[in-house]
Amino acid sequence: MFDLIIRSDRVVTPHGVGEYDVAVKGEKIAAIGAPESLGDATRVVDARGKIVMPGGIDPHVHCSWILPAPGGGHLLSDPPAKVSRAALYGGTTTLIDFANWERGTSMRQTIAKRDEDWAGKCYCDYAYHLMLQGELPMALIEEVGELIGEGYPTVKIFTTDITPSRRGRMVDFGDLWELLKVVAANRGLGVIHSEDNDIVMHMYDKLIAEGRVGFENMAEVHNTLSEDLSFRRVIRLAENIDGCALYMMHVSAATGVAAIAESRARGYPIYGETLHQYMLFTSEDYKRPNGQIYHTYPSLKSRADQEALWRGTRDGSINSVATDEICCTLAVKVQGKRIDDTTGGNSAVEPRLGVMYAEMVDKRGYSLERYVDLVSTNAAKIMGLYPRKGALAPGSDADIAVLAPGEKRRVRLEDLHETDYSPWEGHEISAWPVMTVLRGKIVVEDGAFHGDEADGQYLKRRIPAEILSGPAL
Repeated sequence: MFDLIIRSDRVVTPHGVGEYDVAVKGEKIAAIGAPESLGDATRVVDARGKIVMPGGIDPHVHCSWILPAPGGGHLLSDPPAKVSRAALYGGTTTLIDFANWERGTSMRQTIAKRDEDWAGKCYCDYAYHLMLQGELPMALIEEVGELIGEGYPTVKIFTTDITPSRRGRMVDFGDLWELLKVVAANRGLGVIHSEDNDIVMHMYDKLIAEGRVGFENMAEVHNTLSEDLSFRRVIRLAENIDGCALYMMHVSAATGVAAIAESRARGYPIYGETLHQYMLFTSEDYKRPNGQIYHTYPSLKSRADQEALWRGTRDGSINSVATDEICCTLAVKVQGKRIDDTTGGNSAVEPRLGVMYAEMVDKRGYSLERYVDLVSTNAAKIMGLYPRKGALAPGSDADIAVLAPGEKRRVRLEDLHETDYSPWEGHEISAWPVMTVLRGKIVVEDGAFHGDEADGQYLKRRIPAEILSGPAL
């Protein structure tokens, strides 16, 4: 007797899309078979006509993140409990955030502090990238090497301070070299926010001197040349370190796509992530009312850059579509009106699966398999979660999203569960999650929420050899 069977004629498995029963026992998928071939279950869900797929994975979110407060000082973006609840409503069952090292502490202390934000306070499963900033002590780099082997294999750095007010965030090239050698030796993955700091800071100085400080000029500061120079420099460094693999975060420009593609063509394990903001908004959207809601760092770019990102999802240069989630109120998001004080990130984790289904499958003819790869499976493979996550297969966690395709409608703020704005409000969609299962538990069904803050588990990870040895996806 199984606990649950979900039956559909559009089940997305690692072997293709077909008509199957997905049987769940405890927290795992126990079997997948032909309709009515697996025996009895405590509950059978008839999802014929709906899409049954692995739960979404968002490998790039920021919960309880420090932001400037209106009127001065600082506040935190919304916590894991709020973001993870919205994620489950949207069919996403796994989030990867960041454990941000601060000078004077160890990385283990950093993880323990981050656990205080997450443990017992998250509705879905989660993990952290280790995030390093500024000048890196050798003892810290060595500690990171140890932690990779203990289940924390992804290491994030910045090659820019991003804004003049965030001095000290950038890791210089020598420290990056030393870090990546240790990461590679311990079979980890470098996770890179890659912009050329000299170009970025020069453009801040230039535009401020010219009095062109409105945030609508952001694409001139965080520009395509900066992405080109930095991507190529970092990738070239990695190509000269045995076993070094990189995951280039939030690729925003055609130049970044090209740099990844060229390295992959040379046989190197370089992977690309973009954001659905970059794929569907451009720098022209900054000119709309409250145009800050479309912004994250780096900036939105041109229509031609956007088209290159779409091509990258087809040719393998772009492997996953994330959000750079930062959940805050509209007042916080639009408080900055200058190139040097605009709040980054977006309230976006809930509509990601629905929006990208419409854009990929309906509008551009992507297969269901390719869609699932980009919103779930590839992130699981790159980040060391597969096949526990990102797959409907016997032995995998029973993380399942059921999407109901139907008449086209639009995203409405009143249907979402995060905050008081959404950059996706009014966007046309054609499918939406109506059921989400987390490790065998139905946590969302027909708009009703059944999750618990204690449901979320931390996921220790290991990057598989095939991801590290060459461009596996």
